[in-house]
Amino acid sequence: MIKKLTYNVRDVEPYINWLYFYHAWDMTGKPQSAIQSLRADADAMLTEFDYRYTTHCVFGIFNANSDGDDLLLDGTRIPMLRQQNHIADGEHNLCLSDFVRPLSSAQPDKVGVFATTVDAAMEMDNKGDVYQQMLSQTLADRLAEATAEKMHQEVRKIYWGYASDENLSIADLHQERYKGIRPAIGYPSLPDTSVNFIISDMLDIRDIGIRLTESGMMIPHASISGFMFAHPSSCYFDLGKIGEDQLRDYAHRRGLPVEFMRHFLQSSLLKR
Repeated sequence: MIKKLTYNVRDVEPYINWLYFYHAWDMTGKPQSAIQSLRADADAMLTEFDYRYTTHCVFGIFNANSDGDDLLLDGTRIPMLRQQNHIADGEHNLCLSDFVRPLSSAQPDKVGVFATTVDAAMEMDNKGDVYQQMLSQTLADRLAEATAEKMHQEVRKIYWGYASDENLSIADLHQERYKGIRPAIGYPSLPDTSVNFIISDMLDIRDIGIRLTESGMMIPHASISGFMFAHPSSCYFDLGKIGEDQLRDYAHRRGLPVEFMRHFLQSSLLKR
């Protein structure tokens, strides 16, 4: 099932995590009056946005299994990366495939794939006014994330329905108290932005206005993509550094040259 949704700004605004907005503006330790002034300007701009722009998402819920460190989603194989940390006895390094039933179980599971974005013109608003343009950009970023938050809630309660009786506040959502996880491409557990090319083929993200650069980055910048897992023990984690051995294995599983994959994973590689 592939589903596309469009939201009004006023519908996703309640899902904005303002802590990240203030962090983008480096407001830690600033006078309360400055914070209140910035928030007032942001609220005024959001009101203006609601008359002019919308946000968008597309997601699919796929039959899934894991095969080693790979995800198998309706016939599409998506290799994942595993932590290579020094660990104590009884612990193990994590991979996102750990949260999906293995192929050997002969029992199907499900995994969600998603992308969210804003109207491209939102990022281009107020050119010529540095402050207003930065305000537009930071709000666009927050609205893309808020769209993902609202979409994920609806997926859990309605479209996938594995948490149909969920009753969480916005604060609960921001503290990730829901069942399952929503790791995003480019974040600690999914540093390889080339996975966006796979997601684009699966969801046709161009239909919601997203295009990819040669490095797999999304345009508009205020866009998010990733996966949704429902396993009750699933958790967010930092991949950390990986070795040359895993780089080569990962490139082999992706069917791509090692040096090509090295380009995408440079920041995750242990120094040789």
